[in-house]
Amino acid sequence: MARIRVLHFADLHVGMETYGRLDPATGLNGRVMDFLRRLSDVVDYALGNEIDLVLFAGDAYKNRDPNSTYRREFARRIKRLADAGIPVVLLVGNHDLPAQERRASSVEIFRTLDVPNIVVASHDRLHHIETRRGAPIQVATVPYPVRQRLLAHDEYKDKTIAELDRLVQELVAENIGALAGQVDPDLPAVLVGHFSVSEAKLGSERTVMLGRDVVVLKSVLADPLWDYVALGHIHRHQELNKGQHPPIVYCGSLERIDFGEEKERKGFVVAEIERGHTHWEFQPTAARPFVTIRADLREAADPQASLLETIAQHKVSDAVVRVIVQAHAEQEGLLRDADIRQALDEAYYVAGIAKEIERPYRQRLGGESPEELTPLELLARYFESRGVPERRIEALLDHAGEILRPAG
Repeated sequence: MARIRVLHFADLHVGMETYGRLDPATGLNGRVMDFLRRLSDVVDYALGNEIDLVLFAGDAYKNRDPNSTYRREFARRIKRLADAGIPVVLLVGNHDLPAQERRASSVEIFRTLDVPNIVVASHDRLHHIETRRGAPIQVATVPYPVRQRLLAHDEYKDKTIAELDRLVQELVAENIGALAGQVDPDLPAVLVGHFSVSEAKLGSERTVMLGRDVVVLKSVLADPLWDYVALGHIHRHQELNKGQHPPIVYCGSLERIDFGEEKERKGFVVAEIERGHTHWEFQPTAARPFVTIRADLREAADPQASLLETIAQHKVSDAVVRVIVQAHAEQEGLLRDADIRQALDEAYYVAGIAKEIERPYRQRLGGESPEELTPLELLARYFESRGVPERRIEALLDHAGEILRPAG
């Protein structure tokens, strides 16, 4: 049987507007267009490289209720795959879940319209899919585990948070085990999930997570019944099974969200799968660069010239850039923001110019150690260092003494 070529991507988060500006060609925020362009890159790759199946491991949008324009742009690109005869599995991630139980997920429309070649996976289930060239494959889907659904019974109401976390972990493991029990051992099988795994390295997804997270043990996924485990939810690309079968892979996100992902590779994964063996490769995308420029100017004779020289050593063209400067108080007035921004003129967006200024204390402790002073004495030294008038200091210390006096 020929190998099945599978494209695995996740965590698109259409709707991220941070560090963006209006794109006059489309009327959309430029950062939104960054994320949509990366999705277009994925589609173009799939159409041009004989991909048989596309697995999207969750989080299509930034918010649970994206606007109609974002839905349209996402659907337009996904439909190109379906129209080419490439089956697409759309797993429901935590950002795709509705805020209320009975409402539709943000990707439910594909199932409602019964769009050919698109599977919306909102439940734990084993799907039998005929791929583009006709080869069969089994795809087990595990959307983001919702505590309220898993712990809906009265017997769980009086449990502690730690007990509930353990119960959710056990229930998810049981569900994955049940899916494995349905697998036909003669056919290739893939598990697609959207959750955190115990040994994974986290990244900036923590800043956009909705609620407390569910963690699944890696041992639950390392079942040789699976030929590939395709994961979403964590934005950092990583393989967790140390080269053993099956590969347990976070493809990572297609675009950078913030400076926490500055050094991370962004892209998707292409896996060639057959029963009992899988070869996979990471395919990087042209994600917009994020660049942090740090400059310690405290010893610089000409701090402005030194900073401009440091900026010139970085590639800032079309990047989201931030500048972090360390300087003495007497150097602060020599740093001109207008000149700094002019030096960053080729950047796509200047996220900020932060100046960490060292200011000398006006009043020193002399030979006294802070450990030798009482709280009121330390407070008095602080007020003196800030130039607070003597009478004001006396009044403040009187109030502080009332607060610090032991009760009773």
